[in-house]
Amino acid sequence: MRIDLHSHSDASDGTDSPTELVHAAARAGLDVLGITDHDTTQSWDEAARAAAEVGIALVCGIEVSTTLRGRGVHLLAYQPDPTHPVLQDRLREVLRGRDARVPRILERLREQGVRIELDDVRRAAGDAAATGRPHVADALVARGVVADRAEAFERYLNPGRPAYVRRTAADLHEMLQVVADAGGVTVLAHPWGRSARDVLDAAAIADLRDRGLTGLEVDHEDHTGAERAQLRAIARDLDLVVTGSSDYHGLGKVGHDLGCNTTEPAEYRRLLAAQAL
Repeated sequence: MRIDLHSHSDASDGTDSPTELVHAAARAGLDVLGITDHDTTQSWDEAARAAAEVGIALVCGIEVSTTLRGRGVHLLAYQPDPTHPVLQDRLREVLRGRDARVPRILERLREQGVRIELDDVRRAAGDAAATGRPHVADALVARGVVADRAEAFERYLNPGRPAYVRRTAADLHEMLQVVADAGGVTVLAHPWGRSARDVLDAAAIADLRDRGLTGLEVDHEDHTGAERAQLRAIARDLDLVVTGSSDYHGLGKVGHDLGCNTTEPAEYRRLLAAQAL
């Protein structure tokens, strides 16, 4: 059984529609796909219909933008009730923060002599519920300012670059409780792949486990082999579920092909069992 628990559609910053994403997963030989768009459940219904058509299991999730001690941490929330009122309120707050961030990024770009309009970003985003830096990057590509998303982030949009703007995100501790109250389970996404590593040492992860965290995404392209071994040891010591995934974004992120990392079936069963508790 091949299981990939982290992927994105064009409901957030992927480039495939939910249907296209599911069909691509089937072609890649996956048996289970997690769809985890940023801060939205918009893709779930369409993806579920496509999964039923092609005969693969779908795990509905959200990659929630959160903060811990001033650093951004991405939290994968699996199978929460999408109608849970507090969860929906928190997601709406995060999406409002995403939307408010874009004009500030565009102003920073103008200060660098790069003029991109809000309509350019909207065209790039299409019907996405979650608008963000990847769509600004796509607008820069469309205008010929950069060759691809990677160059846009490296030149302008990453932390420390001239157009970077921090945004609103949910409190990680609070979101762990909100997802639990909504009947879901939680996994830290690529915990050591980005600046979150500074606040996610073993002690911090143990504290998050005590607050309800279910697992760690260990096998991810942003983690080196040594980092995976260390994270696996932490997960073992804390009895956390270990997941692996592609973090697929279609054409929006190279080197993250569906199934490039997978979750062991036994760990997948542990994740499902944790939700049933």
